[in-house]
Amino acid sequence: MPGSTTLGPGHGVDAIEHSDAQRLASVMKELHRLLVAAGPDRITDPQAAALCGGEAHRREEFTDWVDRVAHQLEKAVSR
Repeated sequence: MPGSTTLGPGHGVDAIEHSDAQRLASVMKELHRLLVAAGPDRITDPQAAALCGGEAHRREEFTDWVDRVAHQLEKAVSR
């Protein structure tokens, strides 16, 4: 569908609007920045654990996933 980004099978959504994909990419990039930042802007370990369903040890995996998804969305919306 023109103006949309396909998410693929098993995600429950076939496509989202292009503008929504752009916005989601921006949110994911900012989330990644906050996960890796030093200082007062950094998402704390308890906050990261909450984002990971209470599993504090998943921060690094979650951070990598957020970065990967942000780049995939950015690539998809730049076409």
